[in-house]
Amino acid sequence: MRLLEERIKEDGQVRPGNILKVDSFLNHQLDVSLLEQLGKEFFERFKDKGITRILTIEASGIALACLAAQYFKVPVVFAKKAKSKNLDGELYTSTVHSFTYGKDFTVTLSKKFLTKDDTVLLIDDFLAVGKAMRGLIDICGQAEANIAGIGIAIEKGFQSGGKELREMGFDVYSLAIIDEMDDEGNISFKEQ
Repeated sequence: MRLLEERIKEDGQVRPGNILKVDSFLNHQLDVSLLEQLGKEFFERFKDKGITRILTIEASGIALACLAAQYFKVPVVFAKKAKSKNLDGELYTSTVHSFTYGKDFTVTLSKKFLTKDDTVLLIDDFLAVGKAMRGLIDICGQAEANIAGIGIAIEKGFQSGGKELREMGFDVYSLAIIDEMDDEGNISFKEQ
């Protein structure tokens, strides 16, 4: 998606260790107009898949998932990274490794919000090595929910996550795929 690529080039910052900082518009401060357009793009791709739920992981994927959900007219559910006192009943759990934070999280989702009757679109802001997405896939497997597709705002195409998920048979749709980036701030995108 050319609009997102241009915004990454304009406002993104490359940090050492293959970190792309896009906090001025995607995952700290939110450009709601941009997110709405990204959500609409996911809708156009997956609108005929019978989506009943959008699933993401706390916290950066929530805004993007919500703006996509307004087009699908379905609820958003998200896996929580910390067990809070207000989570009750039976839970799905999975362990995910955060590339950004460099640590493991146990994510949880109440069983009442995801069932075998659901057709799910997974959405997240980034895809690098795919650990967070694998945690969501694991939760969908526990629920016996059908995964219709995976929507990603920014994929680091030079890392293994997207390739591995596609090889597993998932329909992964990334709006911007970074082919390479360097510590001088140069970013190139894969042609789609």
